[in-house]
Amino acid sequence: MNKGIFFCVLFLIFSACDSGNKREKEENLSKYVNPFIGTDGHGHTYPGASLPFAMVQLSPDNGWEGWDWSSGYHYSKPQIVGFSHTHLSGTGIGDMLDVLVMPTLRDVVNDTTGQGRGFMQSFLSTYSHANEQASPGYYSVKFDQSEIFAEMTSTKRAGLHSYTFPKGDSATVLIDLAWSVNDDEATDSYMYVEDDSSTVVGYRFSKGWAKDQKVYFAAKFSRKFDRFKLVRNGILNRGINEVNAKHSTGAFHFENTEKLPILLKIGISSVSEEAAIKNLENEIKDWDFEAVVKESKKVWNAELEKIYIRTPDIQVKTNFYTALYHLMQAPNLYSDVDGNFRAVNNQIVKAEGYDKYYTFSLWDTFRAAHPLFTIFQPQKTDDFIESMLSFYENNPDSTLPEWALWGNETNTMIGYHSTPVIADAWLKGINDFNGLLALRAMKNTANSDVEGLPFYKEFKYIPADKQKESVSKTLEYAFDDWSIARMAENFSDTAAQRIFDERAQYYKNVFDKGSNFMRPKLEDGTWKEKESLLGSAESNDYTEGNAWQYTWYVPHDIDGLINLMGGKNAFEKKLDSLFTTTPPEELSKEISDMSGFIGQYVHGNEPSHHIAYLYNFVDKPEKTQERVRQIMKEFYKPSPEGIIGNEDCGQMSAWYIFSALGFYPVNPVGGVYELGSPIVQYAEIALPDDKAFIIRALNQSDENIYVQSVTLNGKKVEGHSITHEQIMEGGELIFEMTNRIIKSTQTQTLSR
Repeated sequence: MNKGIFFCVLFLIFSACDSGNKREKEENLSKYVNPFIGTDGHGHTYPGASLPFAMVQLSPDNGWEGWDWSSGYHYSKPQIVGFSHTHLSGTGIGDMLDVLVMPTLRDVVNDTTGQGRGFMQSFLSTYSHANEQASPGYYSVKFDQSEIFAEMTSTKRAGLHSYTFPKGDSATVLIDLAWSVNDDEATDSYMYVEDDSSTVVGYRFSKGWAKDQKVYFAAKFSRKFDRFKLVRNGILNRGINEVNAKHSTGAFHFENTEKLPILLKIGISSVSEEAAIKNLENEIKDWDFEAVVKESKKVWNAELEKIYIRTPDIQVKTNFYTALYHLMQAPNLYSDVDGNFRAVNNQIVKAEGYDKYYTFSLWDTFRAAHPLFTIFQPQKTDDFIESMLSFYENNPDSTLPEWALWGNETNTMIGYHSTPVIADAWLKGINDFNGLLALRAMKNTANSDVEGLPFYKEFKYIPADKQKESVSKTLEYAFDDWSIARMAENFSDTAAQRIFDERAQYYKNVFDKGSNFMRPKLEDGTWKEKESLLGSAESNDYTEGNAWQYTWYVPHDIDGLINLMGGKNAFEKKLDSLFTTTPPEELSKEISDMSGFIGQYVHGNEPSHHIAYLYNFVDKPEKTQERVRQIMKEFYKPSPEGIIGNEDCGQMSAWYIFSALGFYPVNPVGGVYELGSPIVQYAEIALPDDKAFIIRALNQSDENIYVQSVTLNGKKVEGHSITHEQIMEGGELIFEMTNRIIKSTQTQTLSR
């Protein structure tokens, strides 16, 4: 073969390879997302239409109450009471479900009316899951009896409905402002029908998890309704065009349904009806349903492509991209198209230079979700922190958010976990926000007098006879204080650094060397009875867990914890016993948030999430590799019950994404990631400035779970970790996998 032909053949081969790779990267990644994952069991997700981090989540509600209906929907109940515009993804408390819409063939008459929830129950419809579909930005269902076909899609601040009715029938579309589940309750509502017979505006105020939630809406039909009725507190009213009551409902009737489908678009806002109209007109300008669906898919694919993976295992691919999809369901956009939003002090504030967000499930998401955002969503991270700081500036209590929801602080869970999120971002170079303001907010929050903090500062631990959940609070406050110390160190605030570094060591004061457990200590310095180690609804010394899980919660000082336990060998044996000790049968029954047991390890709740990676710190990375593979395989499934516990606004998903890629932030602040066992063969993370971080797992398979060697940009990785800086510089991380245990020859550096 002459040289010309040879090089021509080579060119064609490489061109074909490049073309193939390009075609694969441009595939529709949203097709691997299954929004039904987590809608059964205790996942508490919803299947409806949404955009990444959006204000609107347009999704069906079952019309059923209970803990497993925190999102409004559960796969076990194939019935629908309506489609509402706000939902929570994977939380343990229910709220939202604002502005419910329900299509029906039934007329609204006096014998079907009833106050509040009872009214909409009269129009409930069953369906088959075979007639239900969901994909990113789209949801549809066909009702059993009426054969109404409902479709929906959404933009950031608006939802678009399409209802196809059987030909020849008259139709009714209900807009209900009273519907709620669990502890949520409407307190005031208003509905006004415009003279054009196609537009309805109003508001729904409610109390529940969010104590004072205000949602304004603007709804516009694609055609004029032929007549309408308004319902005030369950009483049918004729001949009026507005209603103001605790429970308000509108029934909009259409004849000649062969001209349908009827489309309905609804925009929402925290500010006013006028703002809701502006949001709606800005985001859905016409009635092209398919165009909105197409744009929604485009937006989702652009976000999903930021972490591109290859694997021959379709289940892994489905789990991965559904996890990435769930990760981006929260936090939620809160500012309008003009930047305005209703602040926690009930004043209207304008977000200048950032988008305002709420739904901060920080006890969950500070662990892995927010560190993951710093890698592939740095601009969103800046917006999230600006949102936290605006909360602080408008908060009469002068503290950062704890669990913030739609203009409210819910005061749920423990710790002040805004502080590690802020410190982590700043230390990683995400610093467009006011760092000095952030440090002041962090110090003020830590020096407040809530949730046992006065005892923590006085005794250097929280006495169990003075405050519930004393062990967990002491441990989590200590970590948060360490994050404040790192921020203070960055700003040369030596006084604050000294104080908070000292407080970061308070975790040692609840460690009992006699049992090697973190235990509740009384005011007099004695230990509470050992029976409290397992935790229960009665003892209440730990937050959604017990001593087995919380003993390991010192992510900022693992070397210190190892020394407390008597060294690496003792630490390893204790860690082994965590995964092999059988929990009492009654334990999981008493604390519902505890699920996904491996011995006393509990993957269904967040305090355990870093533990499998702790073997790295005692030079036993093979045990980390075994456990993370076991957890990924057993507790993440491509099915409705495929999430072992509450999804918790992305944290359960973030653990899977990190672990599938092969690394995890044991310490969520500062940018060190412990290496594990990647389950994908190839991954490419899109970075700013057109950089990319590539991960290859050579010989990866279900059998080859052990890491034989790791190189970064051609150089051997010493130890068992990589840094955020190395990732963000771009490059290539290569794992060589094997089915044989590779004994570590490296002494792991404990100080991270």
